[in-house]
Amino acid sequence: MSKSEKKQAASIVWFEIPADDVERARKFYGDLFDWKIERFPGPQEYWHIDTGGGDDTPDGALKKRKQPQEPITNYVSVNSVTEFSKKIEKLGGKICMAKTAVPQMGYFGVCQDTEGNPFGIWQSDLNAK
Repeated sequence: MSKSEKKQAASIVWFEIPADDVERARKFYGDLFDWKIERFPGPQEYWHIDTGGGDDTPDGALKKRKQPQEPITNYVSVNSVTEFSKKIEKLGGKICMAKTAVPQMGYFGVCQDTEGNPFGIWQSDLNAK
């Protein structure tokens, strides 16, 4: 097995932008980048951002800010949220939200690096429950 086969590329696959005024942010990013931003169904104020790029270009979400100074969070593709959570802790990071299922899509976790910056990890799995 070659080195490239062993290691999966850790690419950003999703991002979340928090906003105090979601409509204002929706207009700003839509007008600035021509992103298509539409609300996901459900009770949560969570909007899908279609960046308009190819399959390798990450899409994201716009959401209501939950706390002051909440930053943009990027999600990185991994082959196992469980294994990477262990690795993050071993390297001095923290797990802020444990492995969580997005049914029929995959699993995610929210973490913090050694500098206090949040980031997410994402594992695609169509069988997620």
